[in-house]
Amino acid sequence: MIDFLGIGAQKAATTWLYEHLNAHPSIHFPGGKELHFWDMSAERGGAWLGMFPQDERKQGEITPAYAILDPAIIRTIHSFAPEARLFFSLRDPVARAWSHALMELAREQRDIDDVPDVWFLDHFKTQASLMRGSYTACLDNWLAVYSSRQLHVIIFDDILDHPKETLMELADHLGVDGAFFARQSMAHLSRPVFAGGGHVLRPALRPFLKALYVREIEALSIRLGRDLTALWA
Repeated sequence: MIDFLGIGAQKAATTWLYEHLNAHPSIHFPGGKELHFWDMSAERGGAWLGMFPQDERKQGEITPAYAILDPAIIRTIHSFAPEARLFFSLRDPVARAWSHALMELAREQRDIDDVPDVWFLDHFKTQASLMRGSYTACLDNWLAVYSSRQLHVIIFDDILDHPKETLMELADHLGVDGAFFARQSMAHLSRPVFAGGGHVLRPALRPFLKALYVREIEALSIRLGRDLTALWA
């Protein structure tokens, strides 16, 4: 049985969430963090259910790429797991786009000092980058199938500033005891997991990214009832 899905977003502390959820005695990830079933093996259909044997614990997976799944695939997921709880961790789309680009550089084993600004500008404009930063579109696709009560949004900045409270709220959403996280030390919860390379966004690139995502941030602020324009200034 699939009880929950972490559906995104890329570069928004999903590995941190996985590590801490996986430590909870009432949560189980039979296939590890990222199964990538529905973005790579969707044609296998019901084989997904076979990855989740009967268990008293809450079972699920986290695959950030699910945020941008085609609506038809989301409907298929719902047919297998209609009562699943979803959570979606969001990060400033400007910072996410930069982190995504750095990840691609690492994969290509290129030195950032040898890469011109134009390479980054071209990467920011790719469909792969833009889709992952269009959070409202991702939310619309999932909420067209699942109810709003089933989807819990996490803001990356809250993980940094209030890790314990963030995990306790998520535990409540998933239906497990949040006291487990209340007992964790702040030193433990504040420890980075799979942190990025630490390269600061080039000043010359910031205006382009801010202009690219200003409307998305405004729309998301309205959607969530929170001034993200100030948080992500």
